[in-house]
Amino acid sequence: MSVSILARSSVLRQQALARTRSFHTTSVARSADHGHYHFPGKNKAPFATKVLIFLTTGFSIPFVAVKWQLYKSQGA
Repeated sequence: MSVSILARSSVLRQQALARTRSFHTTSVARSADHGHYHFPGKNKAPFATKVLIFLTTGFSIPFVAVKWQLYKSQGA
């Protein structure tokens, strides 16, 4: 009985591997027009400035919070 379970599991494993490797995209999907992006393509400098401000603000918040907590603990 255990031999049949092992044989069945190896067959199922091979079938699953064959299904995952048989995925292909069509040439239409690969050459599709990419006009649906939400990022501006013409105004790169203002967009880069906004992204830089956004990322800098998000990255600096923990450091500002630590500095504020240390400042508060020294005054007490």
